Amino acid sequence: MNRHPPLPDLGGIGLKPEHYTPMLAACRGEGGVPPGWVEVHPQNYFGAGGPPHRWLEAVADVRPLSFHSTGLSLGSVDGPDAVELDHLARLVDRYQPAMVSDHLSWSNGGSEKFPDLLPVPYTGEALEVLSANIAQVQDRLKRTILIENPSRYLAFAGDDWSETDFIDALCRRAGCGLLLDINNVDVSATNLDFSAEAWLAAINPALVGEIHLAGHATERHMDGTVLKIDDHGSPVSARCWSLYQDFIARSGPLPTLIERDTNVPAYEELIAEAVSADGILTGQGAGHAVAA
Repeated sequence: MNRHPPLPDLGGIGLKPEHYTPMLAACRGEGGVPPGWVEVHPQNYFGAGGPPHRWLEAVADVRPLSFHSTGLSLGSVDGPDAVELDHLARLVDRYQPAMVSDHLSWSNGGSEKFPDLLPVPYTGEALEVLSANIAQVQDRLKRTILIENPSRYLAFAGDDWSETDFIDALCRRAGCGLLLDINNVDVSATNLDFSAEAWLAAINPALVGEIHLAGHATERHMDGTVLKIDDHGSPVSARCWSLYQDFIARSGPLPTLIERDTNVPAYEELIAEAVSADGILTGQGAGHAVAA
């Protein structure tokens, strides 16, 4: 049995160590606004004990918890990373988070382990590999997981499916759900020149178990091209807020995370964006972007 019920349809934050103290104080009513829920990268808690677990225990006692993994390498033909899966399974057993997720990507090849989330082709072979790997992970964790759509910079030649059709087929075949990263949609749409609105319109909201909102870097090249880089290093953009608001109008409220992994801001800045998401989720406001 999970320690917590499913994630609430509220704004949450990607929790970093510098936020432990103000977040817990807010949850105790000692000033500040508490998040609806929090998400952590489980790899940061693979150690057996020590301060990271004392903090995480305290957080898990007051807010629903989501684990967003980065290391299973679900697209690898060698199968999910066995060491990562062992660590993740133990951590899931220990904390019973409300949600577990990973990425539509690969990062292992033979004896090599890469520091990036590398893209997969949208082919029948890749679909078979991913479906089998996700099923293995779900069987081990004894729960359904979510898979996050990637940010892309180049497209593979000879794909059998569009990205949205591939995701739909993967969720149906593997029995998983979708972690919809709207910033990744915006990044990919700009870099590959497609319509983000059309991409989002093609996604079945029933597949979506969680939404991520984040910022990105923008490069403007001398030939006039624009490249967006998914660095999670700035506030949610005006474009991302607009796409999010339109999707929520169609899907209804969904758990929504404000994700920041570089240039990590003060707790108050991060929670302000979660409050903006709450306004959209409740129909009482709109996102207020502070970066384009």
